[in-house]
Amino acid sequence: MHAIRQHAFGPAENLVFEEVADPHAGPGQVRIAVSAAGVHLLDTSIRSGNLGGPFPLPELPMTPGREVAGVVDEIGDGVDKSWLGKRVVAHLGQASGGYAELAVREVENVHELPDEVADDVAVAMIGTGRTTLAVLELAELTENDVALVTAAAGGIGNLLVQEGRNVGATVIGVAGGPSKVDRVRALRADVAVDYTQTDWPDQVRTALDGRTVTVVFDSVGGTAGRAALDLLGPGGRLIMFGYSSGEPTPFTQDDVWAKGMTASVAVGARIMNRPGGLRGLEIDALAAVASGRFTPVSASTFPLAEAAAAHTALESRATVGKVVLKP
Repeated sequence: MHAIRQHAFGPAENLVFEEVADPHAGPGQVRIAVSAAGVHLLDTSIRSGNLGGPFPLPELPMTPGREVAGVVDEIGDGVDKSWLGKRVVAHLGQASGGYAELAVREVENVHELPDEVADDVAVAMIGTGRTTLAVLELAELTENDVALVTAAAGGIGNLLVQEGRNVGATVIGVAGGPSKVDRVRALRADVAVDYTQTDWPDQVRTALDGRTVTVVFDSVGGTAGRAALDLLGPGGRLIMFGYSSGEPTPFTQDDVWAKGMTASVAVGARIMNRPGGLRGLEIDALAAVASGRFTPVSASTFPLAEAAAAHTALESRATVGKVVLKP
């Protein structure tokens, strides 16, 4: 089969399209003929060697990739034969071979897909969807909230905007560039602003006309995250789940005391140790897209061989929605 291989940590150019031996399903496993492989911002951190947090870097050489959808074409000992030929989606783990034509996963971690859920949508929901639900679980959004979403045109951001609208909250979507702001408007955000404009916080204040933000969903960090935090009103919640800018949103105890705010991290140790585990979130995420509660923004797709270009586009914030590789 063909797969993306990485022999050294570093730039996107280190992702190389190679021919490698086919993997085979072991006991309790299925092999998936991959039709869509998800690309996550975390993948770029792993590739660069700057992962951070509690997780160790994988051993090299490796095939990156955490999310795949496709058809089961081989089963291992102990797996029911009915799995053969089923369309499925699976989260493979931290860096477990998703950028490939074939991938292997334990059958208990695999989800059968209904006909109405496309492969690229399933790939978005198995990782991005489950993270979104973990974020929302922490936020406890209500119709009384004024929610500000950074990177609102991204994979998680667009789902947060949708859920804010679902519950009747006032939603402010912050995105980078006119085309992304147009995407946020199409999601029916109450306010959509371009964070590349230096006065975007003032635009938000004007639009809110005296109201204040009650919850900030922050995946950008840095100066943009700090500007969002400054819009947070008394008793507000800052919910962090990434920092695509390269640094977390800076704040101090003085900020916490002055605003009476709470600051929480929805991913990492919390999501890994939540009651019920990750599978429940995956099931709920797939159900949310099947029911129409969530509609992922159309994916940015790249051929498998162009994984390096996909990473570059994602890191430069040139993509909209979920980034997907097609073998």
